[in-house]
Amino acid sequence: MFQKILIILLLINAQVLLSQESKEPIKDLKVGLVLSGGGAKGFAHIGVLKVLEEAGVRIDYIGGTSAGAIIGALYSSGYTANKLDSVLTALDYNTLMQDKLPRRSKSIYQKENEEKYIFSLPIKNKKIALPSAVSKGQNFFNILSKLTEHVDTVTDFSKLPIPFFCVATNLETGAMEILETGFLPVALRASGSFPTLVDPIEVDGKLLTDGGVVNNFPVDIMKKMEVDIIIGVDVQDNLEVRENLNTAPKIVMQIVGFQMYDNNDSNRRDTDLYIHPDISDYNVVSFDVAKEIVDIGEKVARKQMSYLEGVAERQVKRTKAIVDGIIYDDSEKFKVTDIKISGNKNYTRAYVLGKLRMAKVDSISYKKFYEGIDNLAATDNFQSILYKFIKQKNGVEIYFNLKEEKVSTFLKLGVHYDDLYKTGVLLNFTSKHSLFKNDIFSADIVLGDNIRYNIDYFIDNGFHWSYGINTKYNHFNKNFFLNIDEEVSVKSAVEYNNFTTQLYLQTSFSKNLALRIGAEYKDFKVFTETLNNNKIVKNYLDNNGYLGAFAKLKLDTYDKKHFAKRGVYLDVNYKTYLLSSENSFNSVGDEIDNFNPFSLLYGKLGYATTFFNKLTFHYIAEAGITIGDNDNIIFEYSLGGNNENFVNSFVPFYGYDVADLSGTAFLKSAFTLRYEPFEKHYISFTGNYARVTSNLLNDGAIFDDTKSGYAVGYGLDSFIGPIEIKYSWSPDHKRNFWFFNVGFWF
Repeated sequence: MFQKILIILLLINAQVLLSQESKEPIKDLKVGLVLSGGGAKGFAHIGVLKVLEEAGVRIDYIGGTSAGAIIGALYSSGYTANKLDSVLTALDYNTLMQDKLPRRSKSIYQKENEEKYIFSLPIKNKKIALPSAVSKGQNFFNILSKLTEHVDTVTDFSKLPIPFFCVATNLETGAMEILETGFLPVALRASGSFPTLVDPIEVDGKLLTDGGVVNNFPVDIMKKMEVDIIIGVDVQDNLEVRENLNTAPKIVMQIVGFQMYDNNDSNRRDTDLYIHPDISDYNVVSFDVAKEIVDIGEKVARKQMSYLEGVAERQVKRTKAIVDGIIYDDSEKFKVTDIKISGNKNYTRAYVLGKLRMAKVDSISYKKFYEGIDNLAATDNFQSILYKFIKQKNGVEIYFNLKEEKVSTFLKLGVHYDDLYKTGVLLNFTSKHSLFKNDIFSADIVLGDNIRYNIDYFIDNGFHWSYGINTKYNHFNKNFFLNIDEEVSVKSAVEYNNFTTQLYLQTSFSKNLALRIGAEYKDFKVFTETLNNNKIVKNYLDNNGYLGAFAKLKLDTYDKKHFAKRGVYLDVNYKTYLLSSENSFNSVGDEIDNFNPFSLLYGKLGYATTFFNKLTFHYIAEAGITIGDNDNIIFEYSLGGNNENFVNSFVPFYGYDVADLSGTAFLKSAFTLRYEPFEKHYISFTGNYARVTSNLLNDGAIFDDTKSGYAVGYGLDSFIGPIEIKYSWSPDHKRNFWFFNVGFWF
């Protein structure tokens, strides 16, 4: 009886134990993912993420450095691996990493005055210095801001769909900074600021640079995040041997790697699964082969599929918020309730809002907003332009945190050769906010066969009226045809000297359209020389000063200043000369007793369009008339030559030499076909036609006595500017011309 009772009690106890065991929860593995830095080699992380998704592994925490931080943060914010592949591999990293901006971002002032220099060197403490990095990182920040806009209200990174942290380096102390809170795009910008490639950035009073300098594979940080399993993806390589240290990125990476690899062995050992794609054939800037690197990451991760599936089986499945691509439409508008700006010490609020084109904004599209950021960045006055959208009940408040460039003085250089001005070396000194806020002082000195200068002081008041002063000197020697009378002309060597000073006001209707009005003083000393009784005698064509007023309307939407492929160009000038000094002369050197006020009206219209991204059609129409009586040859319109740096009333015209055609009015059309067989190499054909006369309308017969000329040429768009050689001829005569120029026109 006792045995039966004992057996029953044992059975009951076993049943209770089994019941209790069945009620215990299944162990749910928490997985931490660590992604190392490595520049373009970080694309391998995307391939690994694809396999993790396929295996069904749930990621509970992500930590990364540099490229690993960027990819990890985007995955944490809700992007799938496939979406990261399509978005990130499609970006133009050449543009992102070099702060390249479209020409449309530049103001009219910049297009007129700044597109002629080979390079610019900052002057620090009265010494010429070098830039701190290739890029300021503005384009880099812009794309990070776009891609994370849907989580811009999350300031605690542990509250992202997947908790996240990243690592940066304190550039002043060398300490590691773990970034777990703040504004996500700023944290990523700091962690990914690869030395010499991207400028460091200030965050909470600390100057931060790439986290890879101190901890490129932060497994030790992940160990503190209460995860059960750590999967580490390491795209680093070992230190290079001497023979391979032959490029700047490799040398910098080697230096950065000295400390990096000291910590790497222990971090590798602390991973539960270590994935190391073999991408030794690639480097940190191999962005052009991103797809190949993604595939390598996927292949190496797929070898661990059985292990990953085993991890997934021990996890409770939970869904996360998924971002199906970038969450906004470029054309979508949002209401702006307020704009707050900080950090602008030397540039006024009106200046900043004027560049942003947000002076009187009620609502704006994302496209227009980012165009405004480009406009402000194109001024080169700001080291960083950080911004944040703060959502309100009735719209969005935009907060801008600006960091102005510490360097405000620059030395710039350009070189040029052409058939008229011959050899010239351009030295420029530029100083910003030297006297007042928003101002810029620029002095060009051209040394060479024909010394020239151009000095400009401009105060840019944004959407308010801006004002400035410009003074320039132009000089060259050339054989011109001088009209003795209506039927006789003589070719003679002429020395041309012109001093011009303008005081002006300017307003911009958009970044591409500006109106300038002001007063102008011109002084001419133009003469030929003859030998009389063994003495050189100057025969003046003009030794006179002129005082007048002018108005100028300019529109420039060309995508490039030289070899334009797309865009429209309009330049309308009106000048009236009201007073002159006593030394006035006519076209044959006879002094004129009385000066009669007269005006010049000139216009130029250009249009460029490109087919198949190879063949460009470029049309230019020009016209000029004289209003009133002008008996001075210096103010006649003079056509001929190839130059783009002509002054006053000189106009280029193929088939004729400089100033071969002259008159008080002209009408010209030029048609150019330009083909680009290889990148930046151009083959062109131009036909131009013109009437140069004193009676432009000619009683309705406006095509009578039309002159024509043609040119074929080859051009190269080089880092020093356009290099061109052209052969030009005209059926009107038996002469032909070779035109050759090197470098930016100035």
